[in-house]
Amino acid sequence: MSRISEGIMRGALAIAGLVLSLFTPVTDSQTSSPPPGKITLDIKTINGSGCPAGTADAAAVVSSDNTSFTVTYNNFVARTGGGASAIDQRKNCQINVLVHVPQGFTYAIAEADYSGFAHLAAGATALEQANYYFAGTAATARVPHTLTGPFDGQWQTKDVTDVAALVYAPCGVDRNLNINAELRAGVGTSDRSAGSFIEMDTSHASVSTIYQFAWKEC
Repeated sequence: MSRISEGIMRGALAIAGLVLSLFTPVTDSQTSSPPPGKITLDIKTINGSGCPAGTADAAAVVSSDNTSFTVTYNNFVARTGGGASAIDQRKNCQINVLVHVPQGFTYAIAEADYSGFAHLAAGATALEQANYYFAGTAATARVPHTLTGPFDGQWQTKDVTDVAALVYAPCGVDRNLNINAELRAGVGTSDRSAGSFIEMDTSHASVSTIYQFAWKEC
């Protein structure tokens, strides 16, 4: 097995172990099947150092079975070393979306799957974390997922919210959902002349962020 493959496997196992130790899968008799018909959403605003105007995919879509929706980014990347500035080392992107929910249903975000690419020199570090909340409610806790170089390849992380902590949108009210994602890159003990980065970027077809709905009847 190559050093890169070993690095990817170690990173994936470390991330999976962290997530599984903090959360349990969502299984609850109070949740219901997705509502019938086609669910749609609108991206209302996009801002942040990691997604200047026009860099997030405004065509974010709900899956055909209404179980999830996908958001993709362009040029969402944090860099360190190799002449990168302090501003380059930390990037965030906040997207405000309105999910059009059929009457009689409401939803929460039960799970989020993130993926991207990273190239980290030996000793460099990277972090991905995110939270989400409905307007007027408290934000979910951020769960940091970290990588340490040497690393060169795709990464994947998962946040799963315990059923007792699910926050549903108010019934009968259009309430926007805020999604705030953050990437960081740190030089650590690496050679400062060596460039390192972590990214979520649609230049790689396999990169996307998928948010899983938990549906409930009102």
